Amino acid sequence: MKIICIGRNYVAHIKELSNEVPGEPVFFMKPDSSLLRNNDPFFIPEWTNDVHHEIELVLRISRLGKGIEKRFAHRYYQQIGLGIDFTARDVQNRLKEKGLPWEKAKAFDRAAVIGSSFLPAGDFPDLKNIEFRLDVNGKTVQSGNSGLMIYDFDDIVSYVSQFVTLKIGDLIYTGTPAGVGPVKTGDRLEGYLKDQKLLDFQVK
Repeated sequence: MKIICIGRNYVAHIKELSNEVPGEPVFFMKPDSSLLRNNDPFFIPEWTNDVHHEIELVLRISRLGKGIEKRFAHRYYQQIGLGIDFTARDVQNRLKEKGLPWEKAKAFDRAAVIGSSFLPAGDFPDLKNIEFRLDVNGKTVQSGNSGLMIYDFDDIVSYVSQFVTLKIGDLIYTGTPAGVGPVKTGDRLEGYLKDQKLLDFQVK
């Protein structure tokens, strides 16, 4: 099982980090050891002082695929969930300044939170109008809509499959909207897909 993450997929988020809008989807990987399931607590690693939350819609791949044409991409996922891509921003910035890979800031243990359940894609009348949000300590800090993505679900599935064979159970984190920020010990994070709470866990 692979965890594939899409970066820079919401214009407002790109601007808040002073990055450039990509001409094609940007993706990176996390190992399966990054998964944090069942609303288990997230423990801030001792080697970072600036871990940021990034709430994202997540696709679960439902069939084997390679070189998928966009017009067929919808056949390769049947469920949509919610996740958080935790990022050690201080570590990432140092690595980027040196032109080095920054997996260390993204792929560490339990840095890929996944929601308690997935919803059938068929439950959404319009896949380009899916609302989601993240509350920290009862206050909404990130809110997004799939219609604001630069590259939609089918773009992503098709593009990634040109380079990496997609397998059943693979997870694709589709990018985060604006509002990313640091978490601290004692924070409570709650994530909502439509009006359904799929995330509810503590930071320790």
